[in-house]
Amino acid sequence: MSQKKLYGYLKARMGTRYPSMFEDDAFVASVNIAKMQVFAAALSDLTVHAVALVTAGSQVGAAERNRMARACFRHGVAEHAAQAPDDGSIGEWETAFEKRLADLHWENMSVGGDAFTESPAALYEWAPIADNLKRLDAEIVTNSIRFAWIEVVRDLRRRCDASAVRADYEATSAA
Repeated sequence: MSQKKLYGYLKARMGTRYPSMFEDDAFVASVNIAKMQVFAAALSDLTVHAVALVTAGSQVGAAERNRMARACFRHGVAEHAAQAPDDGSIGEWETAFEKRLADLHWENMSVGGDAFTESPAALYEWAPIADNLKRLDAEIVTNSIRFAWIEVVRDLRRRCDASAVRADYEATSAA
């Protein structure tokens, strides 16, 4: 979803020049950096929402929610580590996630909107579009990814068996 929004924004801004821009190695490198930065932010958003969702109404405290979120986020990052833009990116993503966890109010995350703040900001910041053009697009770009999350959240809520997820996490973390 995050890549779709990034590429959609690039295509909308570049118009007919969009295909030819991918012949420029510097542009492709910029896109690759942007897609992983937006991915990490989207992973952060989805992780905090999913953990809040599966622990809502349970006796799971904030410290355990943080451990669960940390494990999920690290797993997602590890699965895509080969695509990280540079050696320091993973550490930066994990540091940003830790900071987010330190300031997180878990009760607000399961209802939705408060969880999805990092990916819109990352899409806006990292998209390889000239700053003077981005300023004109800020609301449209950030809303595009916010609205895309609605369907993701709807699917997650429909498919998620919260008690089974909690039980699986408890079983694997105890081992």
